[in-house]
Amino acid sequence: MTTLTQPTLSILLDRLFAESDALEDAFRREMESLSPEQRAADRTDYRQFYGRLKDQPLPVSRVTGKLLYLLARSVRARNIVEFGTSFGISTLHLAAALRDNGGGRLIGSEFEPSKISRARANLVAGGLSDLVEVREGDALETLARDLPDPIDFVLLDGAKNLYPSILSLLEGRLRAGALLVADNADACPEYLARVRSAAHGYLSVPFADDVELSMRLAVPRNGAVPHV
Repeated sequence: MTTLTQPTLSILLDRLFAESDALEDAFRREMESLSPEQRAADRTDYRQFYGRLKDQPLPVSRVTGKLLYLLARSVRARNIVEFGTSFGISTLHLAAALRDNGGGRLIGSEFEPSKISRARANLVAGGLSDLVEVREGDALETLARDLPDPIDFVLLDGAKNLYPSILSLLEGRLRAGALLVADNADACPEYLARVRSAAHGYLSVPFADDVELSMRLAVPRNGAVPHV
């Protein structure tokens, strides 16, 4: 039995996903009620947009959660960085992989204090809080310091327009073969263009409808094609 399938965690995840499903209709109605001006403002002010959604879990899907666990196990991840912790549903999947990999460290980032409280409580309930540090504040600041080196795995699931900037913060610490999962990556063409270019040191493929899975290749030298 894996950590992910043990009753303590599996029952917790079932409850959290069910709660998220119950809130989804209200979330959609809220988004549909926004005026064009509000939607335009939200696209340029990510703090305003996500502040509006402070009571929404905004989780990865159940399938993506399992994918995160499988991928983190497959690369034997010990150091993981997560942009956009929210209520900690994806964090629980990744921390479970760390536990089954023999331990490690997950650094998360979330600027909404109420979500951080929920995430930390969920990590305690899942028995995984000892593996996770959730940093409060703007990820452009919290993920710019004191990161593990090398980084084995990255999840991007925060403000989509920040994906390129967050990647730039982490890129120098990514080991060859490190995996990056970007949820809803289609919302950031700049990020997709970057990771889909071997010239930038990545190999990347879309997964399902809204996930981009990328591998960091060895840093190219003298214009050579990068390799794992």
